[in-house]
Amino acid sequence: MTEMLTERRGSDFAVLARSIKELGLLDRRYGYYATRIGLTALSLAALAVGFVWVGDSWWSLFLAVAASFVTTQFAFLGHDAGHRQIFTSKRRNDWVGYGCGAVTGISYQWWVGKHNRHHQNPNHEDEDPDIDIPALAFSRDQARTKSGPLRWIAAYQAYLFIPLLMTQAVMLKSAGLEAAVEGSIKGLKREVALLATHVAWYLAAVFLVLSPGKAVLFILIHQGLMGIHLGMSFAPNHKGMPIIPQGEKLDFLRKQVLTSRNILGRRWVDIILGGLNYQIEHHLFPSMPSVSLRHAQPVVQRFCEGRGVSYTHTDFMTSYGDVLRHLHDAGAPLREKVKTA
Repeated sequence: MTEMLTERRGSDFAVLARSIKELGLLDRRYGYYATRIGLTALSLAALAVGFVWVGDSWWSLFLAVAASFVTTQFAFLGHDAGHRQIFTSKRRNDWVGYGCGAVTGISYQWWVGKHNRHHQNPNHEDEDPDIDIPALAFSRDQARTKSGPLRWIAAYQAYLFIPLLMTQAVMLKSAGLEAAVEGSIKGLKREVALLATHVAWYLAAVFLVLSPGKAVLFILIHQGLMGIHLGMSFAPNHKGMPIIPQGEKLDFLRKQVLTSRNILGRRWVDIILGGLNYQIEHHLFPSMPSVSLRHAQPVVQRFCEGRGVSYTHTDFMTSYGDVLRHLHDAGAPLREKVKTA
């Protein structure tokens, strides 16, 4: 069986990879990233100037909404840097990633380690950290393992989805800080310095410009909406797709394609979701610049359909309906026990 899977990977994925490479879709896109980084940095600078100019006013809360979008765009750039999509040099990508981490407050090296494990085994029980979330259950079997308050949350997780997403940004920051305290990430001193600088500057700016009440509201709106934006970018990619049981083996192409879902739409979808809406192509070719994923999509879809490999794609709104239905179904055993109790 192992020999057959290895042979299949060598034939199917190698053929697809050659086609993608010949089309130049793996080439670096320096002009695109220079423009994107420049515009994102200018947006952050404009926000900072506007924040100081508006001052201690309720209008500053509207800037918190804009800040959530801009900081999420920095998170997307950090994602691309972590996959070496921007430069061929790991060192240069890392410097961009560290810079994005300093803006978002999310540990770059912690995230890279976690995300690489996800890419190696997407939707694989006991191996994908993205389906090992205490407050959520992604299968009925996983739901049955919950206890205490988490059991109630998992039972009604579809209804609690948006409130839970509001904590996503804070949870990512907290996990990075915890890893830094434990000393379990690379470049520990650099990471600690960047995260401490982020916290100091962020809190100082908010509380020096705004009164305490407005400052707390600004932080809640900024972090909550950033969490929703991040969660709505990540959730449709794999949630509701097949979960690979422990011990089951798939070849590389099928492991990545069968567990992923694409969201197709106009350019605004690409911008809002940071290119992560082309999740199938991204998982097959993680180092492909995000701007090239749109062009790779029809090539990969035709290839998969020609090989009889199920290729899942949907539109923006339908994808979230699929996720919510899956979460509701996963929590069903817990709701049934509540009714019979």
